[in-house]
Amino acid sequence: MTTPPPEIRIVQDWRVACDGGEGALGHPRVWLTVSRETGFVECPYCDAKLVHQDFADKV
Repeated sequence: MTTPPPEIRIVQDWRVACDGGEGALGHPRVWLTVSRETGFVECPYCDAKLVHQDFADKV
């Protein structure tokens, strides 16, 4: 059984940054590369799922 990600964000770029979005309560900024095969990447800190806009209706 899988747990759904806490947040799904649609992004326009294949290389994206995630900092948790909570200001001081967030996490260190990390740069992630969206997979061109699956169309998404998950943040290792906050588990947010970042989906490229080309895959928004497929994921």
